[in-house]
Amino acid sequence: MSQPSVTAESAVRGPDATVDHLTPARYIRPFRAIRADDVPLVGGKNASLGEMYRELSASGVRVPNGFAVTAEAYRAALDAAAAWAPLHEILDGLVPAAVADVAARAQRANALVAAVPLPVALRSEILTAYHELQQQYGGDLSVAVRSSATAEDLPGASFAGQHETFLNVRGDEMLIAAYRRCLASLFLERAIHYRIDAGFDHFKVALSVGIMKMVRSDLGASGVAFTLDTETGFRDVVFVSGAYGLGENVVQGSIDPDEFYVHKPTYAQGFRAVLRRRLGTKALQLHFAGETALGATTRNVETPPAERTRFCAADDEILEIAGACIAIEKHYGVPMDVEWARDGSDGALYIVQSRPETGARRRAPGIVTYRLSGNREPVVKGRAVGTRVAAGPARVVRGAAQLAEFQPGDVLVAPSTTPDWEPVMKIASAIVTERGGRTCHAAIVARELGIPAVVGADGATASLAGGADVTVSCAEGDVGRVYAGRVAFERTEVDPGDLPRAPVKLMLILADPDSAFGYSALPNDGVGLVRIEFIVSDMIGVHPMAIAHPERVDEAVRATIAARAGAFASPADFFVRTLAEGVGQIAAAFYPKPVVVRMSDFKTNEYAHLAGGSVFEPAEENPMLGFRGAARYAHPSYAEGFALECAAMKRVREVMGLRNVILMIPFCRRVAEGEGVVARMAELGLRRGEAGLQIFMMCEIPNNVVQIDRFSRTFDGFSIGSNDLAQLVLGVDRDSALVAFDFDERDPGVLEMLRLAITGAKRNGRYVGICGQAPSDYPEIADFVVAHGIDSIGLNPDSVVPYLQRQQGATD
Repeated sequence: MSQPSVTAESAVRGPDATVDHLTPARYIRPFRAIRADDVPLVGGKNASLGEMYRELSASGVRVPNGFAVTAEAYRAALDAAAAWAPLHEILDGLVPAAVADVAARAQRANALVAAVPLPVALRSEILTAYHELQQQYGGDLSVAVRSSATAEDLPGASFAGQHETFLNVRGDEMLIAAYRRCLASLFLERAIHYRIDAGFDHFKVALSVGIMKMVRSDLGASGVAFTLDTETGFRDVVFVSGAYGLGENVVQGSIDPDEFYVHKPTYAQGFRAVLRRRLGTKALQLHFAGETALGATTRNVETPPAERTRFCAADDEILEIAGACIAIEKHYGVPMDVEWARDGSDGALYIVQSRPETGARRRAPGIVTYRLSGNREPVVKGRAVGTRVAAGPARVVRGAAQLAEFQPGDVLVAPSTTPDWEPVMKIASAIVTERGGRTCHAAIVARELGIPAVVGADGATASLAGGADVTVSCAEGDVGRVYAGRVAFERTEVDPGDLPRAPVKLMLILADPDSAFGYSALPNDGVGLVRIEFIVSDMIGVHPMAIAHPERVDEAVRATIAARAGAFASPADFFVRTLAEGVGQIAAAFYPKPVVVRMSDFKTNEYAHLAGGSVFEPAEENPMLGFRGAARYAHPSYAEGFALECAAMKRVREVMGLRNVILMIPFCRRVAEGEGVVARMAELGLRRGEAGLQIFMMCEIPNNVVQIDRFSRTFDGFSIGSNDLAQLVLGVDRDSALVAFDFDERDPGVLEMLRLAITGAKRNGRYVGICGQAPSDYPEIADFVVAHGIDSIGLNPDSVVPYLQRQQGATD
């Protein structure tokens, strides 16, 4: 678990180089002589490079060496040529709205500066420093010549991309020509427009030029890293993106890059694992195409198919990048935006730029309330899921073949949904189904995604056909309504920081890893339930037994497995790492708070929808009461699948270091069954008590309550699953819309079961929480379990603020 070793000497010198001995001069500052506060002299880019080279090389941050030609040199060159007066004549009185005139003036100013002859002393100093750099890296050295404006990378201003950069520059004359063109680029039309928009005086911004070892990422890979999550502002990760070739494609967003996360707290403890990764298409890569008098030209070439299916950087490289980023952030004391590059000729990773990060959203995804204006009759009604409102074109999907027609922002209207529809559900603005209750698949996924859903809306596919706009409202109580057209509504957001503490531990219910960083900012004491089914269906998409036995599935499924696992060592490695990374992202988001991860609880009909699943799953009349949960884990038809799940959880805790993960066994019918599962987990390397591992059980079967004293000998705690417990107490199939009117967790018999479960767990000194839907739907149930001494309640993210507001109102 040790950090990749980079010695101070190799970081400074580069491979097989002599000692850095660049000499300062009037117009030259070697990187080792530059500090962060030298922006007025060398510009933002060079000041950052110099600061890192000088201060961080010894800590393993490898920066290519070089030197800055100062802003004073720019002024000296224009002084010697008496160029200021002609420049004022060109630029004074410029009217920004006169686009054609601005373009003409820019062309004249650019040409004027490009023709300025360099003073002899300046030319001599540049070439002397360049020759000394050649001595350090070798005579065949090529350099990058990069503009660095003196107002660059200041808060509220970034001149990135406004001025010229020249790559793979070789030889004295090419270097001088490139330097002069950099000076002239201060007066490119885009740079002039940028200064006008940013409020900078054209004559108070000067240009320094950085000349540094060319990192041959055209032969390797490059990208950008941030020391936080750019979407949510979550601070505990390093986010790395990258692709093959030069970095412009990644920086400009012209390709879909690979993405990686590294968790900073566990990295600091010595654990070395990528937290999460996503394979980008990387359709293009930018290479050198030829040579001009100013350096190399570039062109995009198509990435070969074999390279598209591989990650552009290995895990140890991503970890080295992350380590450098962490050191940079620690040095500067603020979140940083870092550019990295892997040199394809020497194989080394370099940091080629860093600047303070200023663009991330740092607000939590607020739970909002809605109020519709006016009164109208709904087209269809059903049961409301969540409290939100959304609008969009209604898109009726009756089967998987129609999913390809679905567009982002559409309202998904269907008879029902299954786990293999989740990629489409993630881009829907709302969901409407004809079948299902408030704990069906569509309802659960909608809650996880934070979008409104109306389930059990009889006749929806016929009434909403045609693609017209509709408004889906779940803001009017238990009844969800779908209105024709786009209905106006008011949205109110509450700052979670203003809310009181809950009377007991408040745990979130999550499944989607992509939402975890944002939701971690809500008031919470951890996660009471992570459903790994979402991760398996959405991120893996293949039945675990098809991974273990590809010989038993058809050629099409084997092709699917090969395509999805192509970037991994094996299909099993793909399954284990992907499941571990999905769970790990949620665990990292809430670290070090407890995160309770429920092992798989697919029903046979749900498993059958996974690729290859139909080969391994029996057809059952009532899957809700069939082959699910603990019964599967030691059964010959699924034991190898359970072993893959356990390998993933072992990786989360032991390799990734996320020991805040608690494992939980669902639908455990008998005491002996529970004992057998715990023993099997120990055989697979998940031994209860080792490294603090706790194993909980879902308390969701009447027998769990009746025999809670016996179950307490095997498990460290319990989480009451009110959905299944109510189903089995009342004898109601919770997936059946026909008897949904009889499914009510507030029934006295269900409440008595909740009381007995809580008091039984307490009697045995065991932790007990509730993670079913009931506390989110019914405040009186939350009050009931709190009154009887429950340790925690689990809520969906969109129920947290309303619950705490009610608590606040009760105490005011």
